[in-house]
Amino acid sequence: MVISGKNKFLILGAISSASAALAHLGCIIFGGDWYRFLGAGEQMASMADNGDWYPTIVTSVIVLVFTLWALYGLSGAKVIPQLPFLKLGLLVISFIYLIRGVAFVVIMPMFPENSSTFWIVSSSICLGIGTLYSVGTFQNWSTLRGKANV
Repeated sequence: MVISGKNKFLILGAISSASAALAHLGCIIFGGDWYRFLGAGEQMASMADNGDWYPTIVTSVIVLVFTLWALYGLSGAKVIPQLPFLKLGLLVISFIYLIRGVAFVVIMPMFPENSSTFWIVSSSICLGIGTLYSVGTFQNWSTLRGKANV
């Protein structure tokens, strides 16, 4: 769906990535209760409650990644100027979201504290966002600059 030169799928993907960044920023600001609510597990929540630096560092990196992905979505949608390696970036973002959405069974054992509800909800969200990025990237492929001319 492209209206007035702006790709709504990539805009929605960017809004979703920005929302994920804000939710993770909330964990840093509001602490353990937010980590628990978002399913990060009791260990991360307890570390945050105890003032440990580890949850803040890890979560800050996640915030930065989601923010960068939001910017790439907006760039691909032609809302902001085109970023470097835009085609490759959108392909990688789409791939990561889609893989996270379908391959959660493989990574579940690495995070035993997370509930089945967490995995189903978060994986569904990732699959949805990955679909937005994929469809939007496909629609705008011929007008995007950057590497990955496949």
